[in-house]
Amino acid sequence: MSEFVKQVNQYYPLSEETVKALLDICTEEYYHKNDILLKSGSMARYYYFLRSGLIGYYTVDEQGNNIYKIFFEENSFVASTASIIKNEPSDFNIIALEDCSVIKYPVKAYRELLEKYHDLALFHMHYLEKNWVVKKEPLEVSLKYETAKQRYVQLLENESLYSRLKQHHIASYLGITPTQLSRIKKEIH
Repeated sequence: MSEFVKQVNQYYPLSEETVKALLDICTEEYYHKNDILLKSGSMARYYYFLRSGLIGYYTVDEQGNNIYKIFFEENSFVASTASIIKNEPSDFNIIALEDCSVIKYPVKAYRELLEKYHDLALFHMHYLEKNWVVKKEPLEVSLKYETAKQRYVQLLENESLYSRLKQHHIASYLGITPTQLSRIKKEIH
């Protein structure tokens, strides 16, 4: 759990008392490839910290196609944040794309700790600002103004992630068909 605490402390350093309280609500879980951590239409009851593996976050369109919004690699915090904040069922599925080891902590107990420990609340605020505002904004702009080819080139730059994804995941993430992805790859390579 030391990597978990290290990642938390990168956003805001926690006191020993807060770390102990946080670790007391955490459990380690293992998911096999293709296991669903959260099903669309269900309430998000847990936050996750991804120790190893790869997780995808997707919704399903009217035709039954999976539309991937984001992928999470090791040392990432994963949750259906909008579902938790709105206290509504999730619009997204969270799936293990590889065998995964996670640290899991319940939303209700964690939210209680946020109210009790000021430093944990500051971690949470800094995390949300950095990952759901600062990181998300360029993604939203790229989806609106950049072509699938430009977004593909950006994805290629993240070799560690790109090499782990299946072609249908990449096509879905880019909002194109696998055939269109093949054409883009031929143009570039």
